[in-house]
Amino acid sequence: MKYSGRGGGTTWGLVGWCAGILLSLAGMPLAASGRLPERLATHWSGAGEPDSSMPLWAAAIFPAAIWAVLAVGVAFGLRRTGPESAGAIRGWTGVTLAAGGVFLVGGQASVVRANLDRSDWREAGSVTGSVVTTAVVAATAGAVAWLATRHGPATQDQVADGPRMNIPEGQRVVWLSRTSNPWLQMTSAVTGLVALAAVVAAAGGLAGPLPALILMAPFALASVLVLGCASVQARVSEEGLKVSFGPLGWPARRWAVQDIESARVEQRTPAQVGGWGYRLSGLGTTVMLRRGECLVIRAKGKDFAVSVDDAERGAALLNSLGAKSPR
Repeated sequence: MKYSGRGGGTTWGLVGWCAGILLSLAGMPLAASGRLPERLATHWSGAGEPDSSMPLWAAAIFPAAIWAVLAVGVAFGLRRTGPESAGAIRGWTGVTLAAGGVFLVGGQASVVRANLDRSDWREAGSVTGSVVTTAVVAATAGAVAWLATRHGPATQDQVADGPRMNIPEGQRVVWLSRTSNPWLQMTSAVTGLVALAAVVAAAGGLAGPLPALILMAPFALASVLVLGCASVQARVSEEGLKVSFGPLGWPARRWAVQDIESARVEQRTPAQVGGWGYRLSGLGTTVMLRRGECLVIRAKGKDFAVSVDDAERGAALLNSLGAKSPR
């Protein structure tokens, strides 16, 4: 099995997520300071009554400091990770940052909303319902992050060069390659944070539900669509070629070995195919995430190309499998 890929875009996505959460935590109380008391209720008893408070500045800094410590700790852990445990660490990193960020932002929004338009912190409303909702959403975010990062890098069992490779009888060979575009991931993160800010503003009572929805919907849709085109994984096996999009590997396109007429490597640029992402041009369909070598297949009279590293090995394996497959 051969694996190849690039992970720089993921790093930028994590940096954008961490910065957005930090700004949200510190910015929410400050943005609503004109409608908040000098001290905010920050803790509630089991009966749902406020029983502890903080100055407004402390209520802004304290959760932001918790998040900063958490993010730095995760970054330190990643730097000390060896290749043998990279997959597991990457999974837990996604869960920690996704669930932790959502929970802290949701909790901060609950605190702001409970204190909004109160003259004294003792008059703050209950946060029980919103905290339960936040916990459910945070758990969901953690589960999604785990699914998105569950695939670790494979080890190398078989390496061959050229347009064909010899596959020993009785052995199975699989080729994997991943590529991501950091600029597309950053664009997705920025638009996603705008959508998140609209939701947080509505949850904190800083904006009405309808204006928040009008702002959130297009930015959320743009974030999801761009994220889906920001990374790609190509997999070649005895079943054929599978090209998966986005961090969850969905949607995906598949071609059976017997349907692939040929596979080759071409050097392509965004200018040749009409830009970045999923492009249709005179060269056929191209998934363009970075200029350079692309794995190109011809199936049912049409060309499909995907810009991934180590494309020559992928093409060689496809050609070899195709030569052994009945047409």
